[in-house]
Amino acid sequence: MTDLSTIYLGMTLRSPLVPSASPLSEDLGKIKRMEDAGAAAIVLYSLFEEQLTHIRRERRPREGDEGGRQTAPRIEDAFPVQTQYPLTPHDYLEHIRKAKEAVGIPIIASLNCTSLGGWAEYAKQMQQAGADALELNIYHVPTDLYETGTQIERACIQIVEDVRSQVRIPLAVKIGPYYSNVANMAERLEKVGADALVLFNRFYQPDINLNSMKVTPRILLSTPQAMRLPLRWIAILYGRVHTDFAATSGIHEAYDVAKMLLAGADVTMLCSALLRRGIGYMELLERDLVRWMEEHNFESVEQMRGKMSQQNCPDPEAFERAHYIRTLQSYVQAKPGREA
Repeated sequence: MTDLSTIYLGMTLRSPLVPSASPLSEDLGKIKRMEDAGAAAIVLYSLFEEQLTHIRRERRPREGDEGGRQTAPRIEDAFPVQTQYPLTPHDYLEHIRKAKEAVGIPIIASLNCTSLGGWAEYAKQMQQAGADALELNIYHVPTDLYETGTQIERACIQIVEDVRSQVRIPLAVKIGPYYSNVANMAERLEKVGADALVLFNRFYQPDINLNSMKVTPRILLSTPQAMRLPLRWIAILYGRVHTDFAATSGIHEAYDVAKMLLAGADVTMLCSALLRRGIGYMELLERDLVRWMEEHNFESVEQMRGKMSQQNCPDPEAFERAHYIRTLQSYVQAKPGREA
């Protein structure tokens, strides 16, 4: 009997298949369906810092604007009004309570933030509402010409420290890959209380509508190619940074799940695959994963975890450099007479 169980954030889960924060978890019926399809835990969609700090103000003409017309966009006008978010902050707490009553698997609340502020106290209310754990999604795109990398990293660490001081439940931190030294940031986040690292946050990029001459949101679901970045860093960090690891982005097939586990992931987060193929697709993923494990003589997820990591590599940096050179050379050899 193949054992798919894994431990994440101190919780024993039936498998490493965990739906990540997405519109699927806005509805209690879909949460129940995800449990029935084999979800080991569910990360609720995110509550945003801006909802808690009320950055979105009532629209009114700016002084000096004729007839209410604006000469330049205002920052607050770019954010949705409160009614455009799935739930208000108060209703989000109630959603946690209802989700806990509806299913028997862990419910992980999610806070999406970018800066320090009093909003962090809301993490405690999520804990009181019954959340089994909290995922802190730090999404920051620095544009200040004078903000240094050191300042950006320090702010990230302070956010985690602030939230950690508010809650006793396990804390996962979801970050992007664009720090000058991801390994150093991972080690620092562990020290200030991160129980798990979720690698990585996707960088969503807007588009321009040429007809309306407006910047418009454009969601592109992930492709399997996106998994290589978290795969690489989990393999590097496994055994060196003593947190759990959740792999996210680009996980579409059972083979992707197997690769992440071999690199050192404790769980694999699913989003785009479920949005494309439906909640029931999780059942096929689980069956295919079991089949692959049996074919390769793995009896458990624990037996697989970290088998292909760089834990025993004496010099990971040199290994990465060597692999980079070999990759380029393999392309040249495969395509003689063409430049790489």
